[in-house]
Amino acid sequence: MLEKGALTGITVLDLSRLLPGPFGSMILADHGARVISIEDKRFIADGFFITTVNRNKEHLSLNLKTPEGKEIFFRMVKTADIVIEGFRPGVVQRLGVDYDTVCNVNPGIIYCSITGYGQTGLYVNRAGHDINYLSTSGILDLIGDPDAPPAIPGVQAADIAGGGMNAVIGILLALVVRNQTGKGQYIDISMTDGMLGFLSIPLFFHQLTRQNLRRSDSMLSHRYACYNTYETADGRFLSIGAVEHRFWKMLCDHLELPEYISLQCDDSRRMEIIDTMRVVFRQKTIDQWSNELGDMDICWSKVQNLEEVLKDPNFREREMVVDLEGKDGKTTPVFGVPVKLSRTPGKVRTPAVGFGESTVSILREIGYAEDDIAVFQKNGIV
Repeated sequence: MLEKGALTGITVLDLSRLLPGPFGSMILADHGARVISIEDKRFIADGFFITTVNRNKEHLSLNLKTPEGKEIFFRMVKTADIVIEGFRPGVVQRLGVDYDTVCNVNPGIIYCSITGYGQTGLYVNRAGHDINYLSTSGILDLIGDPDAPPAIPGVQAADIAGGGMNAVIGILLALVVRNQTGKGQYIDISMTDGMLGFLSIPLFFHQLTRQNLRRSDSMLSHRYACYNTYETADGRFLSIGAVEHRFWKMLCDHLELPEYISLQCDDSRRMEIIDTMRVVFRQKTIDQWSNELGDMDICWSKVQNLEEVLKDPNFREREMVVDLEGKDGKTTPVFGVPVKLSRTPGKVRTPAVGFGESTVSILREIGYAEDDIAVFQKNGIV
């Protein structure tokens, strides 16, 4: 029995693979939902079973292209609350596990589809990955040096924020409605759609100035010294986010550059100020700056790498990095639960199971005999 969480008692069948859907279902699992990930073992050779988003879940291998596989799936659908899928539009219809078909079996089901461009629109049949969704949504055009090609982020923002997180928001909204009306519904999540909200500030400045923003050339992206990154003596970097004038003043006073206090957003001298700051920050190492700036009210941060993040005492104290014991008895640092609920907190309970590891136990639970299971295994159904 799962420890009680905000979603205890909710069952999720996750047909998605890779990152967007599994990231979203992990959030649901962290908060107590029973998540059963369902994948065809034909895809195990792809090597994209991402263990870091499969904690707190069960995993069932199932071939939905067979009548027996579909029968197993629909037996689980009868008692499920949520189905998540991340196939290209039209695939679930061809498999016979689309929303209309599932809804006929369980009218209260909440069915969430996550795709690159959505279930409608001119781009509905386009294949894509994170880089394409960032490009189409206008995000990529704003990342990188102003006179260089757009820089691809080192994280999958569209997959996680545009896809996984928006899917969770949609599912939780649909659960509220179902609690009020008893009716489930269909959720259409486009990762590209989800990224448009990230342009709220660029849109504001565009409407204000009637000009398109250039890469690394806006108030909140390198144009001014007050919101920039600087190299230190040991080749590391720190960031400055002193947008409010009081922060900027304190920074200038501390660096003994009072002449720049009134010139925070002076376009005629901005490069002079940036270059001066670059010289100043290169005079000390990142550790020296960390000790010196400490808790000063200037909005500064050390640019940390992943190893440093895992060791950061702040993240340890907030249980955003926790040690999880594996089946071999060894502990591994993993990321914690960012949404901190006081009465029903989420929790990292179990490590990711192996591919198809829960198959037999789930089949037994839903009523299949050992002989049936043996036949399924022999025929490649599970």
